[in-house]
Amino acid sequence: MNAPFQLRPYQQEAVDATLNHFRKSDESAVIVLPTGAGKSLVIAELARLARRKILVLTHVKELVEQNHAKYQSYGLSGGIFAAGLKRKENHHQVTFASVQSVAANLDQFRDEYSLVIIDECHRVSGEETSQYQRIIELLRQQNDSLKVLGLTATPYRLAMGWIYRYHYRGFVRGSDDEQDKPFRHCIYELPLSYMINRGYLTRPELVNAAVAQYDFSTLTQDRFGEYAEKDVNQLLSKHQRVTRAIIEQVMEMAAERQGVMIFAATVQHAQEIAGYLPEQETALVTGATDLRDRDQLIQRFKQRQLKYLVNVSVLTTGFDAPHVDFIAILRPTQSVSLYQQIVGRGLRLDEGKQDCLVIDYAGNHVNLHHPEVGEPKPNPDSEPVQVFCPGCGFANIFWGKTDSDGRVVEHYGRRCQGLLESIEDDAGRPQQCDYRFRFKECPHCGGENDIAARNCGHCHQAIIDPDDQLRDALKLKDAMVIRCAGISLAGEGQKLRMTYHGEDGEELRESFDFSKPGQRAVFNKLFGRRFANGQAPKVFARANEVLEMQVLLPVPDFVIARKQKQYWQVQERIFDYRGQYRKAGELH
Repeated sequence: MNAPFQLRPYQQEAVDATLNHFRKSDESAVIVLPTGAGKSLVIAELARLARRKILVLTHVKELVEQNHAKYQSYGLSGGIFAAGLKRKENHHQVTFASVQSVAANLDQFRDEYSLVIIDECHRVSGEETSQYQRIIELLRQQNDSLKVLGLTATPYRLAMGWIYRYHYRGFVRGSDDEQDKPFRHCIYELPLSYMINRGYLTRPELVNAAVAQYDFSTLTQDRFGEYAEKDVNQLLSKHQRVTRAIIEQVMEMAAERQGVMIFAATVQHAQEIAGYLPEQETALVTGATDLRDRDQLIQRFKQRQLKYLVNVSVLTTGFDAPHVDFIAILRPTQSVSLYQQIVGRGLRLDEGKQDCLVIDYAGNHVNLHHPEVGEPKPNPDSEPVQVFCPGCGFANIFWGKTDSDGRVVEHYGRRCQGLLESIEDDAGRPQQCDYRFRFKECPHCGGENDIAARNCGHCHQAIIDPDDQLRDALKLKDAMVIRCAGISLAGEGQKLRMTYHGEDGEELRESFDFSKPGQRAVFNKLFGRRFANGQAPKVFARANEVLEMQVLLPVPDFVIARKQKQYWQVQERIFDYRGQYRKAGELH
């Protein structure tokens, strides 16, 4: 039977990519489509083509209903298994279910399923005890070649990084020391800009706020780039005038707008915001809102009886109100993914809608069209930069900094993410390029390892922990440890004198004689290999070559020296340090 309506070209490509992948492999896969790209149509088409039983899982009843409705529009009949919708049907070939309801009724899913489709799959964690993993494990017991497909707009999870490992365009996601990903492959991806440029989504009108903004830069972030609610509330309570001024501006700019969504930082903050808005036109939705009240408020907003919808982290996915044409962001986030989810609420097409106004009052400095780097920003002025691998030529995207001409002056990448088609691993997959921009050298075999490695990946011997090196040196009376804030060089013929400057004015010196092959090799191993952030490793033949390019030489974080009779002899230089001791320039 033919589809009742034509899939868009990219939707058809996503369906084809899925069929091609699962014909060759049983390994789990992800499709990345921006919010508003019509994931439910891709799901409906895959379900229509399936010959055996399939299960479509998602985390909110709205999406269960939405995906089921799209499938029914094909003239096909599917079941719904979701307590929130008061339906528990599991005898159809295709069942649309909430993950919570299936996990609570596992004994009713002992049939043989051929495919599990997970919508909003960035919510799947790698933990075996999670609801998703328990369901997959049970279904695998009935069918060991079960296929698992995820769909998401944002294949990234703050607590874990990328949700997949291998990308079909030939690169790897994540670093060596990360845990296993819930999905193996990304088999299709479409950027947000493609959808906007081709008129499939409304154009976002990104406006800089003309009033005072919040400054969250003083708050401490956790390792996921997020902030403690207590700290945020404390900061916001001192800025009530700022909040009032922001909401006054929002109301002023919303005069000609149809629907306004305001994303608050905390429940307390949301309540304050709602207090400044006209009561008759405002709904407040938080995680604590009674489900019946929440449904009612959302319906009233969708029917345009309410103009303002204030929420805290609960309407970033699975919420569909095409008339929304104004997004006000009053919460901090370091995640491009979350930012895209928020803005995506206003990008659906609607009759008479020209654009969607987006104002960020939280100073997030997120570029909507930038790729997600996969780690929290190392510092607020970092931006995604392209870094070519000197080993295989792959164009990596890392956090970094550029100069006024757009040249990369610094980046925080560790290992090349390119896949080498010519070399395969044990499973027959292309192997990841082993070039490292930052590395820890094994003292036993000289092999390069990730900067967080405890054991060498080449000879498997234990690598000395930099914290142990520093701790041991600090105990010695005849040792000096400096936090290195910079280096300076001087040359005389083939001799290169290097001075390490400590942050408190201490200095340590050493020299390299380039006429001696051994000393030249040591210098190149330490400094030449790390030249220009590892982007352009060099083998220096003469001292004057180094002097000409000294601005791009790496600076060690710590230098350890031992006292000889008349001078201090440099023994260790620790680069790319990550540990408990403070580095030069970092706050106490």
